Parts: sequence; C-alpha cells; structure tokens
Amino acid sequence: MNVFLFTSRSISIFLLLLLLINPVIEQKQLIDKKPILSILVDNSVSIKYFKQDTVVNDLVAAFKANKSLNTKFAIDYFRFGNSLDVLDSIAFTASQTNIYDALQGIEDLQKNTIAPVVLISDGNQTTGNVYEYFKSNKNIYPIVIGDTTLHRDIKITQLNVNKYSYLNNKFPIECRVLYEGKEAVTTQFRLFYKGSVIFKKHISFTEKKNIQTITTTIKSTKEGIQYYTASIGKLKNEKNEKNNHKTFSVEVLNEQTKVLILTSIFHPDLGALKKAIETNKQRSIVIENIKNKKFKLSDFQLIILYQPNDNFINIFKELKTEKSNYFVITGTHTKWSFLNEIQSNFTKTPVDQTQDYGAIFNKSFLTFGQKEIAFDSYPPLKDVFGSISINTTYDALLYQNISGIETSTPLLAFFENENQKSAVLFGENIWKWRAASFLNTNSFQDFDMFISNCMQYLASTKKRERLSIAYKHIYPANGPVSITAFYLDKNYQFDSRALLHLKLTHTTTKISQNVPFSLQQNSFEVFAEGLLPGDYEFDVLVEGQKIGKRGVFKVTKYQIEEQFSTANKKKLTTLAEKTKGKLHVVATHNVLINELIQDSRYFTAQKTVSKKKQLIEWQLILFVIVFLLSLEWFVRKYYGKI
Repeated sequence: MNVFLFTSRSISIFLLLLLLINPVIEQKQLIDKKPILSILVDNSVSIKYFKQDTVVNDLVAAFKANKSLNTKFAIDYFRFGNSLDVLDSIAFTASQTNIYDALQGIEDLQKNTIAPVVLISDGNQTTGNVYEYFKSNKNIYPIVIGDTTLHRDIKITQLNVNKYSYLNNKFPIECRVLYEGKEAVTTQFRLFYKGSVIFKKHISFTEKKNIQTITTTIKSTKEGIQYYTASIGKLKNEKNEKNNHKTFSVEVLNEQTKVLILTSIFHPDLGALKKAIETNKQRSIVIENIKNKKFKLSDFQLIILYQPNDNFINIFKELKTEKSNYFVITGTHTKWSFLNEIQSNFTKTPVDQTQDYGAIFNKSFLTFGQKEIAFDSYPPLKDVFGSISINTTYDALLYQNISGIETSTPLLAFFENENQKSAVLFGENIWKWRAASFLNTNSFQDFDMFISNCMQYLASTKKRERLSIAYKHIYPANGPVSITAFYLDKNYQFDSRALLHLKLTHTTTKISQNVPFSLQQNSFEVFAEGLLPGDYEFDVLVEGQKIGKRGVFKVTKYQIEEQFSTANKKKLTTLAEKTKGKLHVVATHNVLINELIQDSRYFTAQKTVSKKKQLIEWQLILFVIVFLLSLEWFVRKYYGKI
C-alpha cells in the first residue's frame, strides 16, 4: 500500500512540475499567399440613369464565376459612391461619386502588396480630388460603363451667388455654362423667380468657344428665403436636359444698423473700426467726441465707448437705464478708477506701467460663430498692467498672452445680463491687427469679418438663444439632408446630455417623419435621406424642454449624378496610363480576365511562418494530476492513513 501511495504521489508531483515547465517547440510552415485583386464597383445613381445596372451586375457575376481567376487571386469586392464599402449588394443609390477616395481607400488597405485594381465605373466623378492623376504603385484597369459617344449637350456647371442679401439691395449672380459639341449653336439663358422671367440673355457657342460666364445683379424685393432658377434653353436633339436647370436660394435680410463711437482722444483705432464696420453696406458708423451733445443714443443700435474717462458718466447711466448694448475698448488713456465704479461686469487694479497683450483664440467660444484667423500672429495690444477680475458670467473669445505665457484672463469678453449685451476689449492698437491681416492674406477680409461678427451679435436686440440650427435652404434630390443643432444649458454651456429630435413634414403630401439627432463633438447632427422633391417644414425639439426651432428648405428635382450625358472615357484612359494599367470596355472584359490570369507580375508567393506549439496537452495532464491526487486521498481515507 505504501508503495502505491508513494508511486501515486511521485507521479503527481512529476506531472505538476512538467505542467509548470510547459515545454514549447517551434514549427516552421510554408504557406501560399495569393496576389490580391480588388474590384471596385460604381454604386452611384448615374449607372442606373445610363441604364447600365444590369450590365454592371453581369460583369461582377462574370468575375465571380471565373474559376481560373479565383484560383490565381484572392479577390476583394468593393462598392463606392459617397464612400467605400465592402460589396454585399448593389442598389445604385449613391447620390454622389468619389472615385479618388475609393482608390485611396484601397491604397490604404493594401499597402506594399501585389494588388491590381479593376475599376468598374462610368468615370463621372461629382465630388473629391481629381482622380485621373491618382498616384499608385498598383496597376488600375478601368472598365468603362455607358455610352462613350460624344453627344451634343449644354449644361450649367457652376453657379456662384451670395447666401444672403439685404432688402432693396442688388446681389450678384455668376453662372458658368459648358457646351459639348462640334456645331455652332445659339440659345438663351434665363433667370426665373416665382415662375416669371426676371433676366434673359442670348449666348452662342462653338467647338472652341465652349464656355460662357453670365453675370448679372438681381434686386432683393422681399424679406425671407427666396428661390430662383437658372435655365439654359434646350438644344436640338439634346440627349440630357436635366443639367439645363439649377435652382438656388438667397436669404434676404432687413437689417439696418447704426453704430456710434464715443471717444475723448484721437487714435488710429477709430479709423480702422470705421472701415471694418462699414464694409457691410447695411451698417453705418458715426464717430463723436464725448463732449459733443448733438447725438442721441436712441438713434443707434450699438455704442462703442473708446477708452472711457470721467466724461462718460452720463453715457453709462443712460446705457444702464435704456438697457442699450455697448462695447468698451480700454487702453493707456482709460481712467480705471472711473470705469471700475461705473459698471459691474469687470474691474482692474492698474499699476503705473504699460504691458503688451497678445491674443489666444478660444476654440470653445459658443456665443456666435467665429473662425480662427491666426489671432496669435497679430501684434500685441497695449494697455496698463494690472490684474483683471470678471464679476459676472462671460464668454471669452480671446485670452491674453503675456510675454509668451498663455493665461486664462480674457482679452475680449462678451456679457449678457438682463437682456443687455456688452463686451470689453482690454487693449488699444487694434488698427495693427487690420494691417497684419492684410499682410498675412493680402486682404482685410478676415479682420473685417471678425469685427462684423462682433457688431452683428452686439447690435442684435434678440436674446441669446440656447438652441440654434444650421442648414442649407436647398438640397438636390437623392442627396442627404444635413441639419446641425447647437444646444446650451441654462449656464450657456454646451449640453451633450440633451436629446434632440427632428420632425420633418412635406408641405404638399403632409407626410411627416421623426429623426433623432446624433452627438458630434460640440454639436448635434441629423441626416435624412431619400426625401421626395418639394418644400419641407421642420421642427427641432429638445426632449424634456419647451425649446424648439423651426425652419424650411426645398429638395429640388435636380440630381447631380444625372448631369452627365456620356461616360468619361478620357479620364479613365489617363488613370490607366498613369498606373500602367489598361482601359477596357464591357465587350472586352473577358480579354481583361485572361490578361490578369496570364500576367506574370501577379504571382503566388510562398511565405515561411513560425508557429509555437506546446509539447504536452496540458488539459490531459491536469486531468491525470487531479485523478491521481483524488485517488490517493480516497485510499488514505479508506485505510485510515489521513
């Protein structure tokens, strides 16, 4: 018995030590790695518009059915339109075509691999970079889909118009028209507003003179969103008429703003502000000395107080009484003891020396839209040195940079208290910013737009809104309708916890749908697809809050994918030549398949793979250990040796 127990215990300990050591051996294995063949299939609406959907499906089926091709290559199938996706089905519903991004996606997926590409497309790209000069070490073999015969066609290729206009003002329109054909033709360009012709012009084209740019100005006579249609007369035997029309919109604003600058000194800042503000023709500015009693504050929508001193006491009192909006600009001539006492938004403890203050843009600024215009490259502003205290809620557009040290002290801050808006800029010499803007960009536009944004916010008598929306007033058919919403909590901070919904209604059919918004960093966004052409009304609602926004937009019958009359064989040929591939048509797809099969550049490579394998089966060893130890325990228990 003792011998059995000793043997059982010894075997158990041996196996346990073997299990702990767990010896591993390395095995080398040869594997065959096939070259990859990527087949990209155009999934855009234009394929169906050319009535080539059946042809494309048959092509894909032919590639899948060829056994020799599938034996030589590991074939990956993709579809593309707006984006690149794995091919599971083809519906030809993509509203736009981006061939460049599709090729770039394959390039990123299959770096440093032998991977020719077959591109099945009509070659007509509606968005993205120029694809015919795409650089790749992979051979690209386009198969051109559709009619490659050049048909006579005239179309509107580009329409430039401002998004906004002011009531009773004229806004410019620029329309570029392209003619494809050999014969000389004459047609008429017309602009329609509510079904009536408001402008027309006869234009002529030849094979060499095939581009015309028509410019005109239209007067804004009615406030609100106004829709217009640009149209080119149909040519004889023209195959595609859908690209002869294009609808656009202009929002007409009724905004007349008068701004008063009050000062007790002469300074270059005054001229710079006047020029920047008056670039908007709907704004006028008056500069007055504070000692002049001829002005009335009630005649102005915004008062700019330049470097206030004791002479401004009555002005501040009137601003407080009337709840008028104002903008304070301080500097080396500001009397801080007076300014600290007369208003309560901020205070400064000055010392008897000046300091330069650079600007740092606040990317989290939400009061109104303002882009970064390289504020940190602008010359510093000058003010007396001292610590600043903000005594109320504020939103800083710019922070102070002192001798290269970024601080959390505002340089430009905005306040809104009891329906009164105000702002403060802690520093003079803003005229240098306008000059620097011109040196950086060869234009005053960035600086003037920055000042315009500030003026528009401060001059508005509307209360600050917690919910704002951004959208287009016109969308093409079959394209995604995108609406962006910004929602702030009661402290006017972005609230990512909110749940927003879009209620969308077609004004003619009265069909409604509800779509939830999705969170996108500092905004909410919703996409609605497959909308019927027509006018739509929508409501943006915040769940659990009595807050909402309304808007309108139009979905036109115009489809960007239907603007083409033929396949673009020329661009596909250039792409093939640049990548050392070869262009094919549908009829020669079998020739392409045979060329790929016989091409010696694409070969199966053998690769050695090292695999580590455990010498023992640990599950079996563990079972034996447990069994032996259990058996030993029962034997000892039975004979009373425990």
